[in-house]
Amino acid sequence: MTDLSAPAVRRPGEQALAALGLAAPAPDPADASPHRFPGGGSWRTEIPSCEGPEALAVVLAEAARLEVPVHRVSQGSGVWMLTDAEITEMAGATRERGIELCLFTGPRGTWDTGGAVRSDSRGGGPRARGHDAVAGCVEDAVRATELGVRCLLVADEGVLWALHRARESGVLPADTTLKVSALIGPVNPVSYAVFERLGADSINVPGDLTLAHLTEIRRVSGAPMDMYIEAPDDLGGQVRMYEVAELIRRGAPLYLKFGLSKAPGIYPWGAHLRSVALDTARERVRRGRLVLDLLARHGADGGMAPLGTRLPGPLHRFPTTD
Repeated sequence: MTDLSAPAVRRPGEQALAALGLAAPAPDPADASPHRFPGGGSWRTEIPSCEGPEALAVVLAEAARLEVPVHRVSQGSGVWMLTDAEITEMAGATRERGIELCLFTGPRGTWDTGGAVRSDSRGGGPRARGHDAVAGCVEDAVRATELGVRCLLVADEGVLWALHRARESGVLPADTTLKVSALIGPVNPVSYAVFERLGADSINVPGDLTLAHLTEIRRVSGAPMDMYIEAPDDLGGQVRMYEVAELIRRGAPLYLKFGLSKAPGIYPWGAHLRSVALDTARERVRRGRLVLDLLARHGADGGMAPLGTRLPGPLHRFPTTD
């Protein structure tokens, strides 16, 4: 639970503006999230778009050099774009360091034969089109977990429910976590709660949600939230570094995702995009350092969850039996 007696974190420019008679109103304690990660802590970190072993090695080296703590790395191209050897190497490297590795599952409408997704309305978006696409996602999940991966990224509600049922029935390991992609992230508290009940262990909300939206969500759900502090251009390109302390206060438990705007898209990744993938991986870690430095300046860096933690704690689920 939130300690409402603790001093509020300092906001950007607060002291200087107060000296000029321009102080902002004090934060309302009722806006603060009452939720935390199991074991304590209000925020974890994530480096997204880590597309293979070489990019992962860059992330790990740069994180060590800049002293950026990493709880999770995620990949966007998909399990199907990695060989067994590559997945095994990534799983081993992250496991040694207590970092969660999250790989994207299966076919998506954006790369499918359907034309609607390329229309102005975007059609079904990244969701799995038809039975075979769902089956492909399940195939990816089984293959990845057999190779040691314990976190799967999902961009379809039906796939999420199927993988949650597979986890409950023992088809997937019980400690597998399911992460909802920003590509289908919920934008209101009701849909957020539905994703939690469908099996989501962390839910990526769009980076343009307001602080009030986060408070509304936290009044109905304590499921961990993922949010781009800097979003890729195709997800809006928002840069919200100066809001990060308040995003944590309102949205905890919160994964701080260090994305990158003004960068070329790299999905689905291949060797033809090697230099871009490595350069952007390195810069995402540096962006993380900038965010952590800002938190320290604002006195809000003390709430990080312990490194090596990954599980979400007890969550609300729909029954998996009829």
